[in-house]
Amino acid sequence: MSGASVDPWLAGVDGCAGGWAIALADRNFTTIALRHIKSFAELFSHSEGPGLAAVDMPIGLPEQTGPKGRTPERLVRSLLGARQSSVFSIPSRAAVYAGADPHEPNERTRFLRACDIARATSAQGRAVAKQGFQIFPKIVDIDCFLQRRRDLLHRVFEAHPEVAFWRMNGSKPLAEPKKIKGRLSQVGIELRARLLVGAGVPAATIDMALPRPVARDDWIDALASLVVARRLARREAISFPSPPETDRLGIPIAIWA
Repeated sequence: MSGASVDPWLAGVDGCAGGWAIALADRNFTTIALRHIKSFAELFSHSEGPGLAAVDMPIGLPEQTGPKGRTPERLVRSLLGARQSSVFSIPSRAAVYAGADPHEPNERTRFLRACDIARATSAQGRAVAKQGFQIFPKIVDIDCFLQRRRDLLHRVFEAHPEVAFWRMNGSKPLAEPKKIKGRLSQVGIELRARLLVGAGVPAATIDMALPRPVARDDWIDALASLVVARRLARREAISFPSPPETDRLGIPIAIWA
């Protein structure tokens, strides 16, 4: 699916194994389709792409970071209760790019280099969290794309699924985790599925068979981002911070819900 000259299609995007899981839908959620792409640029490779895309991935990278990461991360953690550990502290652009350097095949070397740069460019001299390090290549993927396609800065927005679910849950943190010790929690998945249905996502869409390598939690998170994309389209979304900050390259820094 792709948009016409305006914005009939919305996209909810989540990073997954081998690329990105995309939930594409019209504004009324009457048709929702799944697509798996290898690079973020593929989302806009046909026609003009979706009118709005909400992406579960940090967008906008500072040159220096304050305590506990970027401003959006510091603001949303306090909302999420026990789920706040899902919000990683993202270091400076230089640290992220060092950690994702395609010319350095040794992961440990990349990690240590990223840690050194992160310490030198953070207010508290903090290194890199291992979980955050794992998503650096996808952060670079979308960052490079937006540097090339600045015309899309008003159509691509950062989201975070737990913040999206927080808002779907009446601005209350979710009591149940999505995963326990790396394995899906059936109770947590069912809770999020109920919130998605309450937000207008058909139950059959949530439970649809998924192609590899898209996992169930990837699809749940893509659908949560899709709900944020519809809020953005309807001008009902809120941002942390408000208004968004911008990085040195003019890319907005904010989590939307």
